[in-house]
Amino acid sequence: MRMTFLSPCLLFLLANFSCFAQQINVAVDHAPPYSIIEDNGEVQGLILDILATVQAQAGVDYQINAVPCPFSRCMRMIAQGEVDVMGGLIRTPQREKLIDFVEPAYMALTSSFVFYAKQDSDIRVEQYTDLYTKRIAVMRGGVFYPRFDEDRQLNKVPVFSEQVAFDLLLKGRVDLVIAVEDTAEVAMEVLGQPIEKLKKVSYHHAQPIYGHMAMSKRFSGTELAQTIRLTMKQLAEKKQLDAVVAKYKLPPVSEHISDLVPAHP
Repeated sequence: MRMTFLSPCLLFLLANFSCFAQQINVAVDHAPPYSIIEDNGEVQGLILDILATVQAQAGVDYQINAVPCPFSRCMRMIAQGEVDVMGGLIRTPQREKLIDFVEPAYMALTSSFVFYAKQDSDIRVEQYTDLYTKRIAVMRGGVFYPRFDEDRQLNKVPVFSEQVAFDLLLKGRVDLVIAVEDTAEVAMEVLGQPIEKLKKVSYHHAQPIYGHMAMSKRFSGTELAQTIRLTMKQLAEKKQLDAVVAKYKLPPVSEHISDLVPAHP
């Protein structure tokens, strides 16, 4: 689903009145292939497709306003109630204090968190402890897996986007970039970055990765939000979400709705 972005001058007003005007402000970061912000301002992505499908199923007339933003800003805006919805978020106890998650998760990746280094470098990472001597680019506001997220001894370099992370890696300003294996190379191809100049190190962390729709605390209590929650559940149970996520080469939602667990125990 393609949308033109919402102008910043209107966002403040809509953030205060969206629940009355039946408008949903959706934070969207540039994260190919699941969400793309074009140079001309058009926004497309899976979360927008899902909300349009929910709208058609529920028969509720609401306006979907895409709000493009860097990931960390998107997270801050939804936590502060400046936008209503964001997609593809891993559920963690810390995030649950700030935002509400919608079940079921619509993204399920049986993948690994991997670390990329420059192809021509002599960097070797055979085990977790080898990370301590490396500069690691991480998405500002992102979460990965508990040991990595909670380790304050690691030298993490926060960046605003995966594109910036890989640019820093190619320029030698960081040693490693952490990414989801199933999506990283697709994203690099879309971003026009030279995959052949990168390599994956031996160490990786495997776990199921679930991406949820999330709502701001302010929006979550509205009647419209409750309708979206109920409709999402119904669409998943009827396997009607499967076709929506299939366009993004994701596994059927119906395959994992019975055994979902939070990413962080």
